[in-house]
Formats: sequence, structure tokens, C-alpha cells
Amino acid sequence: MDGAQCLEAALTEPHNRRAVGALFERADVGALHLDNRIVMAPLTRNRAGPRLVPSQFAAEYYSQRASAGLIIAEATQVSAQAQGYSDTPGCYSDAQVAGWRKVTDAVHAQGGTIVVQLWHTGRVSHTSFQKDGQAPVGPSAIRANTKTFIAGQGFVEVSTPRAAELSEIPGIIADFRSASGRAIEAGFDGVELHGAHGYLLDAFLRDGSNHRQDAYGGSIENRARLLTEVAAACAAEIGADRLGVRISPVSPANDAHDSDPQPLFNHVVERLDPLGLAYIHVIEGATGGARDNEPFDYAALRKRFRGAWMVNNGYDRAMAVEAVESGRADLVSFGRLFIANPDLVERLQTNGPLNPLMEAETLYGGGAHGYTDYPKLTQRLAAPAGLGGVSS
Repeated sequence: MDGAQCLEAALTEPHNRRAVGALFERADVGALHLDNRIVMAPLTRNRAGPRLVPSQFAAEYYSQRASAGLIIAEATQVSAQAQGYSDTPGCYSDAQVAGWRKVTDAVHAQGGTIVVQLWHTGRVSHTSFQKDGQAPVGPSAIRANTKTFIAGQGFVEVSTPRAAELSEIPGIIADFRSASGRAIEAGFDGVELHGAHGYLLDAFLRDGSNHRQDAYGGSIENRARLLTEVAAACAAEIGADRLGVRISPVSPANDAHDSDPQPLFNHVVERLDPLGLAYIHVIEGATGGARDNEPFDYAALRKRFRGAWMVNNGYDRAMAVEAVESGRADLVSFGRLFIANPDLVERLQTNGPLNPLMEAETLYGGGAHGYTDYPKLTQRLAAPAGLGGVSS
């Protein structure tokens, strides 16, 4: 049964009528108490100000979307070394913490719940972002076949990384731990670790980017070591029940690839489960693209994890209802739909019309236009009359 058929059944069969509302029911996710199961996915918008402090518009942007059960704030650097794109915020300085506090206060004032996604971009970076023009750090000295964004230059090829010294790895783990503590200081309700999309933690996982011969390379167990050690350190800092991890098993984003992802990610989830995390956030298929780009058994991962299961990539209203009603997922995250629709929860509840995205140049960089000026519904529409196919 496809997503539209599942929603139609939910609307017409008496024993399934409650299922239409399941997506909008409250959920306890670790220490997080969510008003619904609709999540705003982390979205890089390249609008941080000087010293990589969240912009003056960020508090308005996120508070407009506070009706989401959970907001996952954009990917945020754990250190200066972690930067890979222009104008992306950090969470390691006093000024950045103060800037984020304005955001979290604004979201909480609207009754919302917000966590921040912490990242280290690793080899998806450029020498211009690194101290003294050094090469960015990665698991191995293998350049990613991808581009980054540099203000004034646009998209440029990333630089060839250097392999992280074994002696550097404890410091990287400490950076994640410190940034997670600073996130709580900034008022965030929790933290999501970015273990996806070819960035540092994901690059260590995959044999396409990790050719190391030490304790962090070679076997699946070794390649998973950095992610699990970072997760354990952050759990110790802020509590595992405030911590989530995002993974993208078969997404080729940023030249991420592995010769056999199923056993790799089975092992990753098995190692994360004992920590007692709040949730795992899994991108199904190629992020922003095909959901069936490569065969993969996501149900096998779900069976290995006892916390909440969040799914992402191309979900529309019908698919989201089906995922939660069937028990296949506890939470569904939406990306582009939340950019264009600050009141997405209401629109999904009423099957209301959706705003289109504004000009492509408003997605990355700029000011309020295309950021805080998307309109909300002018009136509440009637209960669902159709099964429109919207995509995230």
C-alpha cells in the first residue's frame, strides 16, 4: 500500500481514524516532551554574523516555526577547525552562546522545543577556513569530490585534507563534548550529533574515505569508534536522554560511500543503543533525492535501537501519517517544507496549501528575504479533502 492509499484508509476506516491524528499527538523523546511528532530538520542557511554568531534574524526565523514538535537548529561548528562553509554558526565561544540564547529564549517563549545539531565538517572544507591556511582534517588524505560555499566566490571545490593524527582525536572528542555543554548553557533542550553526509564523523565510518590502519580505521568496529566515543562523551556531558544522532546510511552526499553499508550501520546502531540516546535520526536514501538509490534495510536498524526513531527525506503528508501510524517511525522531520511554511504543522493538520520556495539565491546567505518573510495561512482550512503530494 502506498502513502496515499494508507492515508485514504485512515480517513475512511473507523478503526483507523485515530491514525490520522497520530502524527499530531504528543511524544516523550528521552527528556524532551514534544507537542507533536513533526520535526523541523536542521537546515544550513549561511546567515551567521561576525564571529559566526547567529544572525539578528535567527530568533525570529526559529520562533516562527516553534509549533513543530521539535526544532533541530542548523548544523553548528564545535570548534574553529570544524568550519567548512561561509557564515555557518558556532557553539564554542561566549559570543556564540549569547547569540544562541536569544534564539532559544524566543522559541521557548512560543512554547517550542529546540535542540542544536553539532558538526565538524572534516574534509568537506577549504584551506581558507583553516588556521594559517592549513589543510582541513579528515580520516585520511583523500579529497572529497564535492564543493563548499565561500562568500564572494560561490561554490568551490573542497581542499585535499590531511589525515588526523592519532594524538589529535581526543581533542576533537573534547570539542564535541565542550560544545554540547555550551549548547545547554545557550538554552537548547538537547543536542543532535551530525553523523551524516560525509562530514567528519561519517567520513570516519566509511571505507571510501577512511583508509587508516590504526584503532580508528580498518574494521567496522574501528571505523565506528570515533562516532561512538563522541556520542558517549556528549552523553556524559549533557545526559543521553538529551542527545540524538543523525545518520545517512546510503546517501552519497559529499562523496560519502562505503562498500557494504548494511553491516556498518547495523553495528553503529548496536553500539549507540546502550548509551540510552533520546533518538536516532535516519535519512532514507539520497538526501534531497531518490529514496531508493540503493537497497537498504532500515527496519533492521530500527530493531537494534530502543529509543525514538526519526525518519527524513522526501516525506509528504500521507507518507508521514503512514510512517507514524504503522509504527515504522516515531517522528518525521521535514526540511524544505519548513523553510517555506513556518506554520507547517497547521498546514499538515488541515491539508492546507503550501508556499513554494522563493528564489534559489535566498536559500544560502542574505537577510530576511526568503528567511523570515514566508507568509502563514490567512485562515484555517477545513479538514482534509484531498491527499495532495507535497514533498519535504
